[in-house]
Amino acid sequence: MITKGQKINDRYEIIRAIGEGGMANVYLGHDTILDRNVAIKVLRGDLSNDEKFVRRFQREALSASSLAHPNIVEMYDVGEDDGLYYIVMEYIEGKTLKQLLKKRGTLTLSEAIDIMLQLTDGMSQAHDSYIIHRDLKPQNIMIKDDGQVKITDFGIAMALNSTQLTQTNSVMGSVHYLPPEQASGKGSTIKSDIYSMGIIFYELLSGILPFRGDNAVEIALKHMRDPLPSLREDNPGIPQSIENIILKSTAKNPKNRYDDVRSMHEDLLTALDDSRMDEEVYQYKYPEHDAESTKGIKKIEDIEEKEDTADIATKIEDKEDKRNKKLIIILSSIFGGIALLLIIIFFIVPIFSNKKAVTVPDCSKLTVSACEKKLQKLGFEVNTNIKKVASSKIKKNRVVKTNPEKGRSVKYGTKITIYKSNGEETFELKNYVGENYAEVKAELETKYSLVVTVEKKEPDSNTKDYDEDKIIGQSLAPGTKVKKGDAIVLYIPNVVDTFPDMNAEGWTIDDAEAFCAKYGLEISSTEQETTQYEEGKIISQNRSVGSPIIKGTTLRVVIAKRPVEKPSPSPSPSSSPKPSPSSSPTSKPTSPSTGDNTTSND
Repeated sequence: MITKGQKINDRYEIIRAIGEGGMANVYLGHDTILDRNVAIKVLRGDLSNDEKFVRRFQREALSASSLAHPNIVEMYDVGEDDGLYYIVMEYIEGKTLKQLLKKRGTLTLSEAIDIMLQLTDGMSQAHDSYIIHRDLKPQNIMIKDDGQVKITDFGIAMALNSTQLTQTNSVMGSVHYLPPEQASGKGSTIKSDIYSMGIIFYELLSGILPFRGDNAVEIALKHMRDPLPSLREDNPGIPQSIENIILKSTAKNPKNRYDDVRSMHEDLLTALDDSRMDEEVYQYKYPEHDAESTKGIKKIEDIEEKEDTADIATKIEDKEDKRNKKLIIILSSIFGGIALLLIIIFFIVPIFSNKKAVTVPDCSKLTVSACEKKLQKLGFEVNTNIKKVASSKIKKNRVVKTNPEKGRSVKYGTKITIYKSNGEETFELKNYVGENYAEVKAELETKYSLVVTVEKKEPDSNTKDYDEDKIIGQSLAPGTKVKKGDAIVLYIPNVVDTFPDMNAEGWTIDDAEAFCAKYGLEISSTEQETTQYEEGKIISQNRSVGSPIIKGTTLRVVIAKRPVEKPSPSPSPSSSPKPSPSSSPTSKPTSPSTGDNTTSND
């Protein structure tokens, strides 16, 4: 079991779990060598001894490591540590496209086109590298806070030039985005990814999946035989050019789809041009159904769509292992028989059944007992296992919904599951002081849907030893119960370095130069003769004491210099007064009247 603080390969420290899948678990980790957060996908312990799952896990790393594109999650490292098989990837802070859809319902036309342009651009790079994803769905597409799309999970991707995988291998992703050719066991091509992207585009604009059912077989059959519901019937504001892109990409016959993803990308670029506003409905050139398309269905795993699932277990055959081939043939026959039986049960038997169809009533807001009576009166069987769900709109212990849902027409005697309200979902806040504010903000926003604001605040303590990324306070106390949509403020220290008083602290020019080197400042110095300060000490500075330090500015300082001592002046012969011509050599000289070397003339 992976625990917080555990190190993988003495390098990657586990911070917390961020996702679980059928084949692997994903953790937020920290690369202690490169000092960065990473996402670490670890093969589940119960599968690490299964060679086929290990081989598939390693294939994901091999597939994704050859791709370098801004819309594809970057692969950093892959390895094995004491029986743990791991892949180290770029850590994306954001939501999955599925989470965004659940929160928003539908996206605007411009948002949907922007996402599809990024998605098709990234998949063009993958296809150019001979990689088919084969599991494209909103759960495998991340949306960063700045709107950038990142394609993840190439776990069941297939290399077109691989010598170890057969093109007929019926590896499949989520059945809701499954191309008809994969549902019928014909294998995958680049056009299979195009179909999945068309279904995603439909979901972005409508908020619902085009093909739904009670089980995987029913959904797969709809992909193979039912026409795509029209977007424009429900929303005439969607241009025909947009619906044509969806119709072309989701054609049941691959011949009617785009030849490659690049063509779909270029079509999206011009979809809103004025010249395409009166575009005719796209007409398929080739028949959409043929005799081979519905002959049989290979293995389709009945997996409920889950918000954070990243993997679907698959069967991988070794071309050189004859026993495995025989096993796959036997399993295919068994599952083919099961699929045929399910088709008979769900589609043929009801035709000959004499029992009438009954519409599921609306039981919302009723008590569980009242709902049970209402259902039983109409001839339904009620599941004794009552499920609980969080609800902010329905009072606690009242019915939220049923499965099958209200309004569905189902056969008499169908078993109905009741979902009752568990009240509004709340959780207790922890003490986040000392933790990294970015990581806490991401967790509170993505996991609990809180509105998080980060503000700077002067630290209470006098100490300057604060990490500017660490939380020093929070607006809601630890233990406070909050619910989705509540707001919280995280406080981080407002740490600003300021200029010291270099004169008062007795700094020298060497001290000032070291200070400027530390903070990236320029320095300029001049000298001033003085006896008041010790030679070499700083007399004054041009930056005010306590003003903030701004990198790249210039600090000007004045340095004390000892004055040069001048010798005392001595009398010069030329400065002696000259005797008057009329006086005798013994006469006294006349005193200067102004202190200069001139004589008085009468």
